[in-house]
Amino acid sequence: MSSQRLTQTQKMLQKLSPQQILLMKLLQIPTMELSSRIKEEIEENPALEESESFDDIDSDTNSDSDTDTDADADLESDVDDYDPFSDFDDYMQDDDDDAAAYKLKANNHSRDDEHYEAPLSDEESFQDILIQQLGYRKLDDKKYKIGTYIIGNLDDSGYLSRPITGIMDDLLFSQNIDVTEEEVMEVLHIIQEFDPAGVGATNLQECLLIQLLRLQEENEEDIDYTLPIIIIKQYFNEFTKKHYDKIIKKSGISERQFRSALKEILKLNPKPGGSVGGSQRSNYVIPDFAIYNNCGKLELTLNSRNTPELHVNKDYIDMLSDFSKQKNSQSNKEAISFVKNKIESAKWFIEAIKQRHNTLYVTMEAIMEYQKEYFLTGDETKLKPMILKDISEKVGLDISTISRVANSKYVQTAYGTFPLKSFFSESLTNDDGEEVSTREIKKILMDCIEQEDKSKPLTDDVLTQILKEKGYNIARRTIAKYREQLDIPVARLRKEL
Repeated sequence: MSSQRLTQTQKMLQKLSPQQILLMKLLQIPTMELSSRIKEEIEENPALEESESFDDIDSDTNSDSDTDTDADADLESDVDDYDPFSDFDDYMQDDDDDAAAYKLKANNHSRDDEHYEAPLSDEESFQDILIQQLGYRKLDDKKYKIGTYIIGNLDDSGYLSRPITGIMDDLLFSQNIDVTEEEVMEVLHIIQEFDPAGVGATNLQECLLIQLLRLQEENEEDIDYTLPIIIIKQYFNEFTKKHYDKIIKKSGISERQFRSALKEILKLNPKPGGSVGGSQRSNYVIPDFAIYNNCGKLELTLNSRNTPELHVNKDYIDMLSDFSKQKNSQSNKEAISFVKNKIESAKWFIEAIKQRHNTLYVTMEAIMEYQKEYFLTGDETKLKPMILKDISEKVGLDISTISRVANSKYVQTAYGTFPLKSFFSESLTNDDGEEVSTREIKKILMDCIEQEDKSKPLTDDVLTQILKEKGYNIARRTIAKYREQLDIPVARLRKEL
């Protein structure tokens, strides 16, 4: 009688060597994070270390590689049974001195390279500033703890997105503080009096109302905020959808009065948490590549700044050599296996860093050549349709490898710094039968919207007709999709009085 059995196999993992798995992981890491990854590897593997200077690389290479090659040769006959990396020895060992030296060191720099660290801000965080203000209030210990917990739960915009009941449960289970909803709300209202105005709100409507009520109370400029308060309190839904005509009709005010109220509302800060302290973050983008136009000839450089040169720790190589000359006791064999494992892991990492460098360079070079017209002119309409497969076939690498290279990487050009994946786009055929990039369509779409009359913004139907007149036969739903990808709202929400 035949039987059916369900079995699982891991063929993909069996085909990948440990070094290939390591390389795939390193390819995904952008330059900004590579230095941290290398430091992490150095901390975990004492056989891997940084070179102290550029001069040390040339002077130490030959002695290190000779010692390591001899040590590996001595161990072949003695500890094969204890060496989990023995199958990889043929790959790692090479009679060529230069190749052996390379396997012990990774030099990613020239002597003229600049070395700098990304600036770090030491200013107080948003939460620190609020806790300082909390300390100025005369609160008992219980209320102070409630306040610090609420502040710790504010998001980057300054909102309390967690429900009050959730705050109550957390305080009970994490700090053994039994509180009522009224106690939490009392402290929350105190925090809502802090600067910047609007902090501690639970939603946008409350945030704007807090600011308007405080302005009304202070009233330093003798401005009447009654109408803006009414609009936000009673007609907030219509306001967010820009149904201004409905607001004017329902409230019985004139268009002039509404314009005046709208002017004051637009002065408010919808994200008070982003206006002070460390919450106002500057996202430093460190490009992985740079492309220069040198008299009509494109030049590509790979950013290897702040990436330390690596080599195998000489003490571990000497230790391996000493162990190989000693009597092969059980403890000695275990020590040899441990040391050699660490050395081989260090070699693997150095090799993976070099392969990462080469893979990134050849991939970016292929992209640069493919989009040569754009990098020479900066004209987005010159961008050619390009998918991962195009570059994969050009450089002879797997599509998944190209995807890893393109992910989270940036290139610096004369026209700005862009994510690598932004140069990949599908193709469309225009009325002349030519293939054009969807990036080109989006650029035309954005230009049309930027030039529109804001009092009568262009609808998707009108945009579809405009593009058809330009020779791009695209459906309205496709226009809507591209508009959403560009973070452009519908015509009604773009309308201005």
